[in-house]
Amino acid sequence: MEKKAVLGIHSLKRPLGSRKKKKLLGRGSSSGHGKTSTRGSKGQTSRSGRATYPGFEGGQSPLIRRFAKRGFTSKFPTVYQIVNLATLAGMKIKEITPAVLWEKGVVKSRSKLVKILGEGELTSACSIKAHAFSKSAEEKIKKAGGTIEVIHA
Repeated sequence: MEKKAVLGIHSLKRPLGSRKKKKLLGRGSSSGHGKTSTRGSKGQTSRSGRATYPGFEGGQSPLIRRFAKRGFTSKFPTVYQIVNLATLAGMKIKEITPAVLWEKGVVKSRSKLVKILGEGELTSACSIKAHAFSKSAEEKIKKAGGTIEVIHA
């Protein structure tokens, strides 16, 4: 009678080559990784903690420092939450403020500034209070008979 191989947790083996041994460095010349420990000979790259920063050019003045700085980027830019007129037209409210927009879930933050943009058409007259308006939004609101008020924060 022939014995059948039973597959179970006791008979599982990992595949050959799935786990490599850790490379041991500096364990004598007979290990194959002795003396310089696979780092070549002397110099910067043979030392510990040898990582160089991105853009390092071997001691030569880096490209990033050879070119002049241009322009200006503010560390404190004015970031607006944007609302289009198409969204406001669908709300059917006579007086729209940032607090109302927050309650309706149109803007995500109560504390951030709100800017109204002119995408879409406003059908009914309404009073809109916001921190900023685009020129096209201003024109469309006034054309529909509405009023705008800029809130200074």
